[in-house]
Amino acid sequence: MAVPLPSAALCGVRSGRRSARPTDISLPREKLLRAKEIKARKKILRENRQNAEMERAARLRTALIPLDEVRAEWEKSSGPFHKQRVAEHCAVFRDLFRGATFTPWVTLRVEYSQEDEHVVPVYYGNMVTPSEASSPPAVSYEADKGSLWTLLLTNPGNDMQSGKEICHYLPPFPAMGTGYHRFIFLLFKQDRRIDSSEDVRPTLCHRLKLRTLSSFDLYRKHEDGMTPAGLAFQQCQWDSCVSWVSHQLLNMREPVFEFARPPVYHPPQVKFPRHQPLRYLDRYRDSKEPTYGIY
Repeated sequence: MAVPLPSAALCGVRSGRRSARPTDISLPREKLLRAKEIKARKKILRENRQNAEMERAARLRTALIPLDEVRAEWEKSSGPFHKQRVAEHCAVFRDLFRGATFTPWVTLRVEYSQEDEHVVPVYYGNMVTPSEASSPPAVSYEADKGSLWTLLLTNPGNDMQSGKEICHYLPPFPAMGTGYHRFIFLLFKQDRRIDSSEDVRPTLCHRLKLRTLSSFDLYRKHEDGMTPAGLAFQQCQWDSCVSWVSHQLLNMREPVFEFARPPVYHPPQVKFPRHQPLRYLDRYRDSKEPTYGIY
C-alpha cells in the first residue's frame, strides 16, 4: 500500500520546522543483510582468483566483460539509487511530488522506434529530439502475471496499450526559446483496480486545456491504491517538428520566446584604475566611437 503524503511533509515543513528528509513513497522492499552481501562478493572473488583461464585472459588483455550481465547486476543492486540521485538532481521529485521521493525498484525501458529501424532509448535525462519522439514509444518492464500497473507520461499521460487509455499520446512540443524540457515516464504499481473514469479524456483530444492533468493531484487521488515503482525521463528542446505539431495537431500559432538580455553592468569608472586590463576604458566608451587603433 502507498505511503500517505502529509501536506506538511511534502512542502518540507513539519510542525513549523524544516523537515530533515523528504517523505519516502517507494515500494516496500526487503532489505538484504550486509553480511550476506559481503559473503557473496567474497565467494565470487575466490572463484575468479582460482579461474586460470580468467587470469590468463586478464594478463594477456584479452578478457571480455559481459556488459549485459554487468548492467543487469547494476539494475538489481546500486542502479535504483543512482537513478534516484539523478532524478533528485534534475528536480524531478520536487516538481512532481512536491518534495517526496521514491526509489525506482522496477526497471522501466522506453524506446522510440525510427524509420531506419533503429531505436532511440530513454534513460535518465538523455536528449531526445521532438522529431525522434513523434510516435508513441514502446515501454516494457518485468511484472508478475495478473499484476496491475499505470504508466504516466507528464506531457501527456496514458496507461499501457493493453489497459485503459486516459489520454492519447501527443508528441513533445517545447516552444522555441524556452530551452530544455523534461518529459518524465512514471510507472505505478497498483494494489487493486482503480476507477479512472473521471480522468479519461476524449479520443484524439488536441485541446491543451482538456489535456492538462496534474501528476501530483492524480497520485494524491489514488495514493491508497498505487505506488510509484519505475522512472525514466528525457530532455527535449525545439526542432522543426514542433511547428508541425502546433499547426497541424493543436491548430494554433506556434509560440516563440526570446530572452531579453539586461544591459551589461559595469562599476563606476575610476580615474586611476589599478590592476585592470588594457582595454579597461572600452567599458565606458561609446560603442560607436572608433578607437583609432590605440590598443
